[in-house]
Amino acid sequence: MNSGLEEVAPDVVLANGASTHLHGNIDVVAGSIHKFIKQTRKRDLLEGVRLDRGDVLSQPFVREGQWAEAWQQVLATDVPRLRQRVTVVVAPRSFGATTFALRLLAEHTDGATALVKLDADWPNAAQGRLPLEEEHAYQLDLKDPETDRPSADFLNALSGFADDLEICRSYLVLTVAEELWDDRLTTRKGMHVVYLTEPPTAQRVVETHLNAAGHAQLVAELRSFPKARASLQGLHAVAAVRAAGTIAMTWQEHKRLHDARTSSTSSQPAPADADLSLEDRITAALSDWREHLDRLFGEVATTHDAANPSLTLEDRCLLLALSVHQSAPLPAVANTARALQQALIPKDTGNKSGFSPVQNALAGRGLRRRILDVGAAVGSHDTVLFDRPAYGRAILEYVWDNYEVMREAMLAWLVQSASSDTADPSVTALSTLVLRHGTATHLNTLGAIARDARPDLLSAVLDVAVHDEHVGRLAWDVLYRWAEQKDYAPTVISTCRLVLHDDSASASTAKRAMVRLRRIAHTTSESGLRRDVLKAFEELAGQPSGTGRLVAEVRDWQESKASPKSGSLAFMALMPLDDDGVPWLMSDNVPDIDVQRALQDLLSAQETAAEIIPYLTGWIRTCAPAPASYGRLRDQLLPALRGHNMFHAGMELMRALADVTTPQGVNVAEDFYQHLVDPRLQPVFSIVKAPA
Repeated sequence: MNSGLEEVAPDVVLANGASTHLHGNIDVVAGSIHKFIKQTRKRDLLEGVRLDRGDVLSQPFVREGQWAEAWQQVLATDVPRLRQRVTVVVAPRSFGATTFALRLLAEHTDGATALVKLDADWPNAAQGRLPLEEEHAYQLDLKDPETDRPSADFLNALSGFADDLEICRSYLVLTVAEELWDDRLTTRKGMHVVYLTEPPTAQRVVETHLNAAGHAQLVAELRSFPKARASLQGLHAVAAVRAAGTIAMTWQEHKRLHDARTSSTSSQPAPADADLSLEDRITAALSDWREHLDRLFGEVATTHDAANPSLTLEDRCLLLALSVHQSAPLPAVANTARALQQALIPKDTGNKSGFSPVQNALAGRGLRRRILDVGAAVGSHDTVLFDRPAYGRAILEYVWDNYEVMREAMLAWLVQSASSDTADPSVTALSTLVLRHGTATHLNTLGAIARDARPDLLSAVLDVAVHDEHVGRLAWDVLYRWAEQKDYAPTVISTCRLVLHDDSASASTAKRAMVRLRRIAHTTSESGLRRDVLKAFEELAGQPSGTGRLVAEVRDWQESKASPKSGSLAFMALMPLDDDGVPWLMSDNVPDIDVQRALQDLLSAQETAAEIIPYLTGWIRTCAPAPASYGRLRDQLLPALRGHNMFHAGMELMRALADVTTPQGVNVAEDFYQHLVDPRLQPVFSIVKAPA
């Protein structure tokens, strides 16, 4: 779909009545371009979040080597701004191209230009979906091979779009994953393509991020650690940023262990690796402990042997339990480890040793001894001390990557062992694992395991997934498919509620949540699910930004652009809102929606009439004590109640108001009855319910 300006109005009528083609007299058109765009641009545009220029400029950033060369290639030679209105940055994944693009726009666009990071929520790359506003600098990532691959037609359209950006004094920077870019796609007029072929030096990236986090002392120490610095060599930008976080986390672990050992009041035993130097600890953390874990997960040992580091099966389960829980009460760790071991035992396996489970346990090492052997310690109050989150994450990822057949069992085990608290470490562990390979496969596996037993846990993991930079769009696609499935719909609703409750959620993220709630409302035949969507909308109505989203949903319904089922629910969610003692929808501040039409549509259908009448009675009961408010509300409602197919709904409403009386002694039901029912029919139709 093209939506260049020409397609809507190739000729523009100027204020003086003259006519000009869009590209015929740029000076005149540019003078009123803002109004022109607002009138002609399509509604179905990509959304995004506006970024604070100061925040972007304050983020750690390294521009050196090939990045510095690419930077200069993008800039014009005579002025410090971008050479073209459309810039394409092609780079391998995880090279930091998004950071490069945003920093470029922040440094080389005018301070009055709005920085907007767009969300590529489209089935395929299409120029017609790109927004166009005056003095805006847009950044858009194209990374999904299914939907974002640039075509020759797309680039041709962008060439024309560059002219429109020029008129608006705006810019667009696309970052394209290297495998999606075809080198045969040559640069078009108005566009500049630049390639990032080498990441910044990992050492510089790490030091820059550590300094920005206030760890200058750690930077000085890191420079004196040749083994640790060697571990950084060859890391791409995203891996280097993660390494900086790992180094800071490892430093904190080292300080805590050192403080515990030197404190004269500490009675806690030290873990087995407490004597490691900071350099050794950082080096091990940066290497993901792979060589160390290779030894622990070698050929399985049947008994523990000090000369053989390979762990027994029960000790491997214990180490995985520690990886999830970190420091925790001993019974919790023991139960979690036992649950994993039991899950791995085939159901038809007998007791081959001839000993009972109790005898087998007593014949082996005690739990405290086993905990010490895997590198943890036990405190005086039966608390396991294993405050090593970086190491724990490495263990989980090692097992996940190297034991593929374990994956489903690990997910089931984590779901079973998680508490009802969504801050449980199992949520972090599950999120780490299901997102690790950047596909939707493991989300679907987790969904099948947790949808019935732990929908709250599944929603918490999905809330993390939809905000993940790399797999967020895949997670939203999963939720879209699940929205029309009865077993998964409750999870979709609860996940969308979490997203919509987040004040920091971007407009595009909130829009995706609304689309999935709309899909449930449109496809479900379950009254319970419809009530759950209504509850989600009612919660949204209580938020300042939520009211606008619901109003937009009602407008889309009335313009036939959205499901009438979700539009009606959005309208009902707005009905309880109050404005100085009167319903907000009937006040002078009423939004730009047709309230009368909405009421008639809902009252004319028996199913929705039953839903809306309690809201109407609530309105009337609220206004009844104030004569002026009541009279105004009654007069506003009467036209809707006189519409086609309204008789049944009107009678039900009046019967529901039979006990409501104004301060002047007027029965509200009787008052509506006199206004609505023809006197000739009043002897036939009574508002008094017939006895059952």
